[in-house]
Parts: sequence; C-alpha cells; structure tokens
Amino acid sequence: MVELVKAQLLRAVPHGFAGRQGGVSTGLYAGLNVGLGSDDDRAAILRNRDLARDAVLPGAQLVTVRQVHSALAEIVTAPFAEDERPEADALVTDRPGLLLGILTADCVPVLFADVQAGVVGAAHAGWKGAIGGVTDATLAAMERIGAARDRIMAAIGPCIGRASYEVTEDFALRFEAADGENGRFFSAGRPGHLQFDIGGYVASRLAAAGVARVEMLDEDTYAQPDRFFSYRRSCHRGEAGYGRQMSMIAVPE
Repeated sequence: MVELVKAQLLRAVPHGFAGRQGGVSTGLYAGLNVGLGSDDDRAAILRNRDLARDAVLPGAQLVTVRQVHSALAEIVTAPFAEDERPEADALVTDRPGLLLGILTADCVPVLFADVQAGVVGAAHAGWKGAIGGVTDATLAAMERIGAARDRIMAAIGPCIGRASYEVTEDFALRFEAADGENGRFFSAGRPGHLQFDIGGYVASRLAAAGVARVEMLDEDTYAQPDRFFSYRRSCHRGEAGYGRQMSMIAVPE
C-alpha cells in the first residue's frame, strides 16, 4: 500500500507526500520510484505514478514538469504530453481533476492551497530554487489565477534534515550574503563544515512572503531508507542510481 504523509493544515484538499513504500520497482529503486529520469524499468515507473496518483485522487490527470532547479512556476490549465512538459519547478492550477505532482529525493517539497479561491500549487525547492525564489514565484502565480496571499496555506513535506545535510562553509556564505539572518539555518559540524536546515530556510521564506500558516512535517528523507529515496544517501553509498518520490495536490471537486 502506498504510504502518504499528509498535512493537517491541508486536510480539506486532496493531497499527499508519497514516499517509497507501496510501489512495484525493485533493486536500487525498490518501491514507489516515480522518476522518469532514473534508470529504473520504464513500465514500473509508469505503474508507480499511477499508484501514487490513485492514492490521492483516483482517476485524476497527473501533471508534472521537467524540473531544473529553477525559480519558474507554471500555471496549468490542462495536462501536458510527456514530451511537451515545460521546464519549471513549480505548478499551480485552479482546475479540478488535475493532480499537480513534484518529485524530490532530499529537496524540499512544498504544497500550497487557497481553499476559498480553489487554487493550489506545488513546488520543488532544492537549495538553488529555494534561494532563487521558487516559493515566491509559486505564490505570485497562484495570485494571478485568483488566490489571495493572506489565505494561502503551505505544507513542507519530507526532505533532508539538518542532521543529515552537511555543507561547506563556502556554501553557507552565499546564503548569508543574500540575508545576514540566514546564518541561523546553519549549525556547527565537523571542521570546515556546517549542517544546513533547508526545511527551516524554506519555511522562513514563506513567512517572509506573507504566508501566515505553514506546517512542517519534519521527516528526514536521508535518515529513513525504508520510507524515502535520498540522493545524498545514494551518493554516500556509492550506488549507481536513486529513486524519486512524489508530492501531490489537487483542487477539491
């Protein structure tokens, strides 16, 4: 059975942060690998995407994009053909029946909803997208189709946790150069290194942008190999590939 982590804040909206449990892939990709860019068996990937979709909204049309670690948000009015998916790292829609999906494997998945307006969004915030403003772009796109910022709620799903995310001091400096207060998201690690709280950073960006209600689900993808795929864990283990999990949201019917 597909495991879905859900946010209490978004309980009125069809949504779920899927992990790796409940799929048909085997080997390195065992479980619910939904990454079309992985070297997994394509038939298994497509079956997993159907299973993930049906766990949230059976029969919906799943919509994903070609994620490129950008700050681009796409307004979705109809599904894309697979070979016509635009490059973006966030999607928003006001159309019932469309299930927005974003893929992660340590990066931060964020789901958004303005229930009153019937507008939802999903964003993939890796460190490049996070500092580049992908969540700000998502909010702006939602506003363009009728959402009000003071009504938007957001949930931050499973991502790599501070204890698992070691970075160099130079890496931290780029965040501190953008905002001196960003130093609070880095804590001491081994010599020359720091531990980065990327989920907390994304939450702070949302708050600064005027999102008053943000829920953090506090699930570390790196530290739970049975439940989640993790790019960094795969690298540390010297594995030849890694799976991706999907976070999904739809406008209530």
